[in-house]
Amino acid sequence: MDKQAVHDDMERARVSSHRLLSAATDADLHKPSNGTRWNNRQLLFHMLLGYLIIRALVILVKVFDRLPSGAGRGFARALNAATTPFDLVNYAGAYLDGTVLNRKQMASRVDRVIAALHRRLDAETEADLACGTHYPTRWDPCFQEFMTLADVYRFPTQHFDFHRRQLTLDNAS
Repeated sequence: MDKQAVHDDMERARVSSHRLLSAATDADLHKPSNGTRWNNRQLLFHMLLGYLIIRALVILVKVFDRLPSGAGRGFARALNAATTPFDLVNYAGAYLDGTVLNRKQMASRVDRVIAALHRRLDAETEADLACGTHYPTRWDPCFQEFMTLADVYRFPTQHFDFHRRQLTLDNAS
């Protein structure tokens, strides 16, 4: 894994988040996004959420990598079966946090979480990055059936880029 490439991608997303938040008007932030039920502000929080959940995803990899392969596969199947309640919680969380948090708070969270991910990634060994487990592919279009820890560190920026295309901000291109 090219750690520097992942660092560069995370930094690009961090800078992009700041640019999107600062350049958008209040009216732009309240416009509906393209292809989601969120407005642009809520979708921007959902994009941040992709980075915020990495701690939990790292734990899943490290725990299930130590268990028999069937354990991770079974857990992923169970999570796929729970997609409907997950979707409701996912929607409500982004709706609420994206409505309550102001631009400065979102930008500050982006900075903090990406700085923490830079530190975490630097601490991972090649052996750590090679371990992996199964993931619920119905939960996110960027999840793969089997993901290594290296894949998990790439996920939030893939998620960010996927959803960035759904923003309807004048400056989103």
